[in-house]
Amino acid sequence: MSLIRWPIGRLILLLNFVFSPSSPKRAQGEQEKVDAQTQNLSLYQLPSCPFCVKVRRTMKREGLNIELRNINQKNNFREELINEGGKRTVPCLRIDKADGEVQWLYESSDVVAHLQQLVKVA
Repeated sequence: MSLIRWPIGRLILLLNFVFSPSSPKRAQGEQEKVDAQTQNLSLYQLPSCPFCVKVRRTMKREGLNIELRNINQKNNFREELINEGGKRTVPCLRIDKADGEVQWLYESSDVVAHLQQLVKVA
């Protein structure tokens, strides 16, 4: 299985690099409003996961600055995702709410819809 995943993953990364969407041009004040909307978000992801690429492309297309947490690196992001989020599925958007509650979004389409809604509000 990994013999198939590795080349396909590299192909996905190459295509994403070649056909990368452009970020919107915003005034500094406008971008600061958008950044304020996304400062409490972090995306748990894998670099060559096609669903993660979909979310990252939306982030770039919408000009969103969200912390990326690669669960493959030697860090505690994988354990954090499993222990706090409940499962090891990516992409996963962690939303830290003002009341201290944490919400986890697991489906790439749900994450994309949430991010697009944030841009509309800002």
